[in-house]
Amino acid sequence: MKITFIGGGNMASALISGMLKQGYSVGQIGVVEINEDARAKIKTMFGITAVANLVDALSSSRQSDKTDVVVLAVKPQQLYELAQQIKVLLNHHLVISIAAGIRATDLMRWLGSYQRIIRAMPNTPSLVGAGVTGLYAVPAVAEQDRRLAESIMKAVGTILWVGDEDMLHTVTAISGSGPAYVFYFIESMQAAGIKLGLSKEEARELALQTFQGAIKLASEGGEDVAVLRAKVTSKGGTTQRAIETMDADDVKNRIIAAVFAANARSREMSEEFGKL
Repeated sequence: MKITFIGGGNMASALISGMLKQGYSVGQIGVVEINEDARAKIKTMFGITAVANLVDALSSSRQSDKTDVVVLAVKPQQLYELAQQIKVLLNHHLVISIAAGIRATDLMRWLGSYQRIIRAMPNTPSLVGAGVTGLYAVPAVAEQDRRLAESIMKAVGTILWVGDEDMLHTVTAISGSGPAYVFYFIESMQAAGIKLGLSKEEARELALQTFQGAIKLASEGGEDVAVLRAKVTSKGGTTQRAIETMDADDVKNRIIAAVFAANARSREMSEEFGKL
């Protein structure tokens, strides 16, 4: 089995790194990348020779060099043009798209009604092997292909299948954009620490370790996060005062509104790309 990535950017590199760690061989992975510097970087990092020519990558006459899986790892704005180039080259390939905002129905249309397609929505912690990926398969995709997609995306973290493609907008709004929300909160805690007399390094360390510890406790403790929050919030104590301040500013509902806004924008982007 050979897996060819079209696009050799950060997410493709993260997936390749994770796959190699999971036991995939260098010979099982191919990369198509038009940028010469990016091709050289892939060669240096992984020992994989990236090529610039799509035809060479997808239509080899040698059985050992034939691609079984194509991972579309280009920017959403580039996917329509790429689809026009590869649709004549596809021949029983499993196509996995990690381009955000491009609906499977539109990709199928761009590829001339090709249906062996899975959409994947990984997030940026995938770059350090701690990602979560939302997956959706069109109805024509076989169970074997779903398992194959899982084996690739699990190389960078956990996965979540959705039965309705529409739910990928929710995945995008929560886990796709979510790291930015967390960074925003950490950034705010750091700023407060500095204003209260800590050095930049001390404030960063406290904020990061607090988040890491809280996530570990929430993940491994088995209790609902609301229960964990209540346990920290002693009556009349410092945490209660902080939570009351946030409640007064309606912070929880503002966060919910922000997630809804991201969901709405994801839908808008899909509509915009669907007009191509």
